[in-house]
Amino acid sequence: MRNYSRDDIINIVKEQDVKFIRLQFTDVFGQLKNVAITDSQLEKALDNKIMFDGSSIEGFVRIEESDMYLFPDVNTFEILPWRQQTGKVARFICDVHKSTGEPYEGDPRYILKRTIKRANDMGYDFLVGPELEFFLFNTDDKGQPTTDTHDDGGYFDLGPVDHGEDARRDICLVLEQMGFEIEASHHEVAEGQHEIDFKYGPGLRTADNIMTFKLAVKTVAKRHGLHATFMPKPVFGINGSGMHTNMSLSKNGENAFYDPNDKQGLSAVAYNYIAGLLAHVKAIASVTNPLVNSYKRLVPGYEAPCYIAWSASNRSSLIRIPGTRGAGTRVELRCPDPASNPYLSLAVCLAAGLDGIEKNMQAPAPTDRNIFSLSEEERADLGIESLPSNLKAAIAATEADPFVREVLGNHVYETYIKAKKHEYDQYRIRVTQWELDSYMKKY
Repeated sequence: MRNYSRDDIINIVKEQDVKFIRLQFTDVFGQLKNVAITDSQLEKALDNKIMFDGSSIEGFVRIEESDMYLFPDVNTFEILPWRQQTGKVARFICDVHKSTGEPYEGDPRYILKRTIKRANDMGYDFLVGPELEFFLFNTDDKGQPTTDTHDDGGYFDLGPVDHGEDARRDICLVLEQMGFEIEASHHEVAEGQHEIDFKYGPGLRTADNIMTFKLAVKTVAKRHGLHATFMPKPVFGINGSGMHTNMSLSKNGENAFYDPNDKQGLSAVAYNYIAGLLAHVKAIASVTNPLVNSYKRLVPGYEAPCYIAWSASNRSSLIRIPGTRGAGTRVELRCPDPASNPYLSLAVCLAAGLDGIEKNMQAPAPTDRNIFSLSEEERADLGIESLPSNLKAAIAATEADPFVREVLGNHVYETYIKAKKHEYDQYRIRVTQWELDSYMKKY
C-alpha cells in the first residue's frame, strides 16, 4: 500500500515529466468518469479545489445543486503505462464532495467507505479478493465490437488455441506496472473468455483496483485490435462472465473466519456472515447483478450459481468456502458479475454479512450435493430457493427489504431503483431477433 505525501506527488510529477492528470470518479451505475487537468493545476487539485458539474452525471444531483468537488486520494496516484512516455499521463481516484466540503452521499466510493467504517467500529477489517472474467472479441472494419473470437480455447488452454494469450500477457504486465500483484491468468471455459486474478486486499483498495482493472483490460485489448467486454452474457449458449467475490474479516490481525476447533474450520463469526449473505442475497441481486443481461448468465447449465445455498466443497452452491484454512479462510460469493459497480456491490455484501453478525443469524446446514442435478421437488425439500430470474424480480426483492435502502442511502437507492425500472421497461418493449425468428412466418 502506497503512502504518498503531497510533496511526494509534486516531486514525482516533476521528475517523471507528467503533463496531464486525470481525476477519476465512479458514477452510481459503475461508469468511470474523469476531469483532466494539466500539471500546472496539480496543487489546486491537491487542495481539493477542482470543481465539476454534478448535474451532468447520471444519478448525481439536480441542476440547482450541481457544484461538486473532487478530493484526490493521493495513495491512488498512478502514471498510466499505456500512454506516451513524453508528457506522461497520471491519475488519481477521487472522492466526491459537496460545495460545503461534506462528502457527497451519492458517491459510491463514500458508500463503501461508510460501510467499511461500520465494520471497523465493530473491530473488523474487510478484505476482498475478486475473480474477474471477461471476453475478448474481434472488431469489424469500423472498429466496432463483434462477438467473433477466432478462439477455440477452453479452460486453461494455451496458444496457439488461445488467441487471446498475447493480449492477456500484456494486460498483466501493464497491471503490474500499476502496482497490482497478479496471482493467476488463464483462459476460461468459453471461447474468447479469460480471467486474471489479482491479490486480495482491503475493501476500498480492491474496489479501486477493480475500476482500474477494467480500464486497463479495455485499453490494452484495443491496442491488440480486440474489444474487451465485462458484459455478463454476451453470447447465447456458452458460459457467461462472473466476478466471484472472496471476502474475509480480520480482527487484531487474525482471520476472524477461522476456528481450528470447528469441523469446517469456520468460526461463529463466519457462520453469522454466511447467514447474513443468504438472508439478503435476493435483495442485493439488483446491485451485484445489475443488468437485464445479468440474469441470462444466472441460469442452470453454465456453471453460474442460481440456487441459494452454501457449501465448503460444492461449486454448484451460491456461497462456497474455498479449501484454504487459517489466514486464507474466506467466504466466496459466486453470483456477482463484473458489470456491477464494485463500490456498491462490496458495500451491500459487507453490510449483509455484518447484519448477520450483529443479529447472530444462524446459517443453515451446508449443501454438499450437486444442486444442478436435483429436481425442483428435491430442492424444495431441502429448502433451497433461487435467485431472482430477471431484473424486474430482482428490483422487487430489493424494494421488499429495507436493508438495501439503509446501506445505499435514500438518494442512491431511489436513483438506482428508478433507473433500473426504466432499464427493464426499455428492454421489455423491444422486439428481439428471437421473436422475429419464432413468430414472423408462423403468425
